[in-house]
Amino acid sequence: MADGAQLAVVMSGGGARAAYQAGLLHAIGRRHPRLRVPIIAGVSAGAINAAWMASSCDEYGQTMEELVELWRSLKVDNIFRVDAWSLSGRVLRTGIKLVSGGARRASTAQGFVDTEPLRELLSGLVGGEGGVLERIAPNIESKKLRAVALTGASYSTGESVTWVQGSEVAPWERAQRVCVPCTLTVEHIMASASLPIFFPAVRVGAHWYGDGGMRLTAPLSPAVHLGATKIIAISTRSARTRSERSRPMVENYPPAAQVAGALFNSIFLDQFDGDALQLERTNELVARIPPDQRAGLRPIDLLVLRPSRDLGKLANDHEPKLPRAFRFLTRGLGTRETRSNDLLSLVMFQHDYLSRLVELGVADGEARAGEIEEFLAR
Repeated sequence: MADGAQLAVVMSGGGARAAYQAGLLHAIGRRHPRLRVPIIAGVSAGAINAAWMASSCDEYGQTMEELVELWRSLKVDNIFRVDAWSLSGRVLRTGIKLVSGGARRASTAQGFVDTEPLRELLSGLVGGEGGVLERIAPNIESKKLRAVALTGASYSTGESVTWVQGSEVAPWERAQRVCVPCTLTVEHIMASASLPIFFPAVRVGAHWYGDGGMRLTAPLSPAVHLGATKIIAISTRSARTRSERSRPMVENYPPAAQVAGALFNSIFLDQFDGDALQLERTNELVARIPPDQRAGLRPIDLLVLRPSRDLGKLANDHEPKLPRAFRFLTRGLGTRETRSNDLLSLVMFQHDYLSRLVELGVADGEARAGEIEEFLAR
């Protein structure tokens, strides 16, 4: 990479689709095993990958190989409880609350699923005493890492909060966006990755948080504020052709799964693509301004990587292998009535599906190897 460049990797949300990010990063690691990534930012499930990268003390190539093996080994019950007792109990408590008229005695299930398995998994992988991501600080002190940023959405204040651990971090504030320097913990990851409605909210400090994609209108901004001059941004949405965009996903009235999938895509991916376009336009404007008149603005080299196939459609192939009780619940939402199962792809932490996403990420990384090589060198 060019001397003096501050490379950042920014990862969007998308639940189980984050396995694709791991595969793509692994492909880069094969060709650039000693690549240095001083700035890392993740939101939603991308926060899991970001925390892993920031916590690793190994070379980049080895770090990505281990991350890929982690995703390949995951099962649904590593992320949330899928037994019939847990799922039915939460659905029933939610239903009783709805028909109780808000009676105080009616208990409310905190999310449709219990994500304690994910908390336990993360605690064992990257957490230390008190849940602190204790391997990040040594990497910052040794200058292997400049900063890592994870973002959550505060249900308490309505703000998008980016938690940052790094060296010489200057906090920033924008409309409904704020930076909070801190020591990152497992709870920050859990909060950032807490899918609305499905996963329970997570308490960090005095406030309750949900998925960071909900209020983050500028997903690339944490990396920009932290000094990045080059950004590799990894989306989990494919670039559909015109014919694909005009083809309806459902024939009849849209089921809840289709509505929720469209909603979650607008939360996790629309802002990501829009921010990338805005950054490219800003670069064009900055290039036309003399350097001494840019008022602190700087051009930022951007490379957006995305799946070559629709990950929602791929989810349909693996739906029959979901745990029975969870499959029963999702089918009740209409997951078998849509051609592109975006909702199901978010929660399908199914071994075979995750492995397929990893393989697609590796293949896409190899297909764009020349472009990535040129980006890192210029």
